[in-house]
Amino acid sequence: MFGGFTGFKPPSNQTDFGEQMLNSVLSQSIRHLFTESENVDVSLKCFPSSKLLQGSIDSFKMSGRGLLIRREFWVEEMWFETDAVSIDFGSVLSGKIRLKQAAQAVAKVILTEAGINKAFQSELVKPRMENITESSLMDLSGGEPVAFSDVELKLLPENQIRILAKASLPNGIVPISLTATIGIERRRRILFQNPQFSAEGIPEAQRGVSELLTNAFAQILNNMVDLDRFNLDGVTMRLNRLDTEGDKLIFSGYAEVTHFPRQG
Repeated sequence: MFGGFTGFKPPSNQTDFGEQMLNSVLSQSIRHLFTESENVDVSLKCFPSSKLLQGSIDSFKMSGRGLLIRREFWVEEMWFETDAVSIDFGSVLSGKIRLKQAAQAVAKVILTEAGINKAFQSELVKPRMENITESSLMDLSGGEPVAFSDVELKLLPENQIRILAKASLPNGIVPISLTATIGIERRRRILFQNPQFSAEGIPEAQRGVSELLTNAFAQILNNMVDLDRFNLDGVTMRLNRLDTEGDKLIFSGYAEVTHFPRQG
């Protein structure tokens, strides 16, 4: 019955058996959060170990690397550790994990510059940058919808970023460029604060319209990045802080785990 559990080893006693079995089921359940994963490690703490038989766990920790979420969003690293967890131990016997109540966890997520730029090309993000009909843009396009493409983000020190993109107008393509400070609103939205137009690399004849398009694009970005659109099955993330470090964007916060995933 239990031979199919990944990493399962013959138990030395009843509580070792329960711990090994639960570790195996936890690992399989966590892996189902991701479309792909390079590495996922799960461990649990329980003392005395006999509490496992009542479904009580002091905490469990997950660390992963090279994670693909919803088939399109790459996460370089993810780590979280819960507080005390209460589970239905009977569900483990069928190879599943069922929580008796939601679990809270501290969390850390690391994205790379390359992963962020891939996300701008995803089918979830691209439609939000096409057929835009905001009045500030329609005045520039003669009433026609505007689309933004070829977005390239560069991470800079002290939470600064630089973004290059192209805006499609009826009379041609206009390059845009901006710098901004990234911040957090209500622990779930990423804001592009104090956007500044950068004229470097923009043809002089296009700088006036490019600056107007840049300001409008910054507002579109502010309405786009909401963590609730990217939550994992059963896991809600909230942010306390973010930091840029080289080519990495590091988020620290917490997560609420309400149930373990039903599918990858």
